[in-house]
Amino acid sequence: MNRAFANILSDDLAGTRDFFVDLLGFTVAFDSDWFVNLQAPDNPLNELGIWRREHELVPEAYRGRAQGAVLTFVVDDVEAVYARAVAAGTRIVEPPRDTFYGQRSMLVEDPNGQVIDVSTPGTPSPEFLAEMREKYGS
Repeated sequence: MNRAFANILSDDLAGTRDFFVDLLGFTVAFDSDWFVNLQAPDNPLNELGIWRREHELVPEAYRGRAQGAVLTFVVDDVEAVYARAVAAGTRIVEPPRDTFYGQRSMLVEDPNGQVIDVSTPGTPSPEFLAEMREKYGS
């Protein structure tokens, strides 16, 4: 495999592009009337694609709203991203919270209804660590 990245569908390419640029600091690598490619400035292999939902390349049967998927982005400071999300009026699904598996994680909704998980590495619970050691060894 040479490359892998997620693509999401949008009715508003510019609004969705701006959401991810403003919230997560992506840069725009390609911008057209049917597709936008975003890249993390510190690692261009971290990409997100945005397709215009009604474009001919998207089969009609697959143009519906996103369901059953969560996009996750790991950042240095989830609290800073949360502050930007609140200031921008982003719909907060879950504010930042510590998870048992060692992430401080929040959930927001993008302009298309897609659930976005933003997290920062933290410390797993002792119970989770013990379970992982038992399952996978030290």
